[in-house]
Amino acid sequence: MQFSSLEIIDPILKALTEEGYTNPTPIQAEAIPLVLEGNDLLACAQTGTGKTAAFAIPVLQHLYGSRMHGEKRRIRCLVLTPTRELAVQIAESFEAYGRHTGLTNTVLFGGVNQNPQTARLVRGVDIVVATPGRLLDLMGQGFLNLRDVEYFVLDEADRMLDMGFMHDVKRILAALPKKKQSLFFSATMPPEIVKLAAAILHNPSKVSVTPVSSTVEIINQHILFVDKENKNSLLAHLLQNKEIKNALVFTRTKHGADKVAKFLISHSVKAEAIHGNKSQNARQRALNNFKAQETRVLVATDIAARGIDVDELEYVINVDMPNIPETYVHRIGRTGRAGAKGTAYSFCNAEEKEFLRDIEKLIAKSIPVIDGHPFPMMNHNPEKSATSSSSKGNGGHPGPRQQGNTGAKRWNRKPGKSR
Repeated sequence: MQFSSLEIIDPILKALTEEGYTNPTPIQAEAIPLVLEGNDLLACAQTGTGKTAAFAIPVLQHLYGSRMHGEKRRIRCLVLTPTRELAVQIAESFEAYGRHTGLTNTVLFGGVNQNPQTARLVRGVDIVVATPGRLLDLMGQGFLNLRDVEYFVLDEADRMLDMGFMHDVKRILAALPKKKQSLFFSATMPPEIVKLAAAILHNPSKVSVTPVSSTVEIINQHILFVDKENKNSLLAHLLQNKEIKNALVFTRTKHGADKVAKFLISHSVKAEAIHGNKSQNARQRALNNFKAQETRVLVATDIAARGIDVDELEYVINVDMPNIPETYVHRIGRTGRAGAKGTAYSFCNAEEKEFLRDIEKLIAKSIPVIDGHPFPMMNHNPEKSATSSSSKGNGGHPGPRQQGNTGAKRWNRKPGKSR
């Protein structure tokens, strides 16, 4: 099945083609037609299954078909999600899939100055992606109301429960119109979540998909513990290995991708960055250069890397550990294709140990540690930050990880070779 068979309109199909999408994931193939038919949806699906596109594409299509002309834009879609990282990723997805529709969106989350967010609201937007606390705060200040919302998406409902957001969610639900199409996503369905879904949804269609849970066994995976400020230097040192003909490098942010590419160029490594702020032409040019091996390193954010399929790509390097464990599986799955060799290096600082713990839990294995590199981590104490505290409900951090695990490689060994 291809996206073109799902009765998706041309402006969105064009954007999907530009993003490198051809075949929908199981949840997309099941959910998109149901949402396009106007049904409420109850979906049991984890991050990493393609669920964002499963709701963003049909919502964009509905909004495009009934868009208003010559008047201030009203908030017609609200997506509620528990963390700022997820909110940003969802907003970027709406931006990518809807680039040819003329529809606008903004993202609202706490921990930052509200003025840029409120300025955007004052101008008018079609879609708001928000975390509960900041949304309620701005509603209380009179910067927005939800009376025109036609489409409501509650994402990661069980994480909302774990993080203590249920009271806020119920306050937001009370401010929404009774007549709307509602889409409810949760990785698990404990009794309280089932009860909440029953209160939100009207005669919903139901979709359940199996999450990503394992990595390609042929891929050699390694962890390198390093302080945040030394990550770029470690990357440049790693790339001194001439066996690494080309590498796809991942960062969590667009700004981070640009900084890494600039650093590598200053160290005589041919590198380009690819992310959502780049024009489509610039992104395609960078990808073509990488495929032709004219560029040795392509530095990408997760959303920009979707659709990248490079033959014989052997190395993936995570400069930043992904805060969503399924994202790790997708990242390293860019290598080791069709029986080819694959090697994945991941740089982990103290604040990212929690992410590593979640990744190892998902893939059900301990990732070997390289403990002989020239930039060993000196600061083993994680600092509380917006990213680490918002990614999990309990905000806890694992203790220092043992160095030199069984099967770990020393730095002076060639990558991808077994001991």
